[in-house]
Amino acid sequence: MITITKNEEVVLNQIKIFAIEYPDGIPLNVLRKDLGFHEYDLVQILEELKDKELILFSDNKISLSEHEKEINTVNSKKDVEELELNMKEMESYKLIQELVDDKNLISKYTLEGHLLYGDLKLSNFRMYHIILSLQNKGLLKSINKDDGEYYLLVE
Repeated sequence: MITITKNEEVVLNQIKIFAIEYPDGIPLNVLRKDLGFHEYDLVQILEELKDKELILFSDNKISLSEHEKEINTVNSKKDVEELELNMKEMESYKLIQELVDDKNLISKYTLEGHLLYGDLKLSNFRMYHIILSLQNKGLLKSINKDDGEYYLLVE
């Protein structure tokens, strides 16, 4: 699921309408005039939609991407970040469940490596934020053993 803001939704809906009329790509000024957005703001929104792989945007032409994706709309960018973090937190928790041994333990470095370089490709900041959040929620506990540092998955 992809989460977008209300402004991104307005722009995306207008692109869907113009896509029929402009099969080779919607000119940026046509979209800007129709929506009444300042060009800088519109380009920022288009870049966000491009990053989320909902549209193609180059040479001041916009077209829909070929991918059908489930879209969730929220009020602000802050809401988007919070929702995405919660989704990443859930994905991280599922990954931890798969990685723990029969005693629900996983090496600190193994876990961090999987979060950083595995499918989730989290940044250092986000990885530590997620681990701390899971610890604060009582789902993960840091443990020191004779042979190193571990996390215990609390179930």
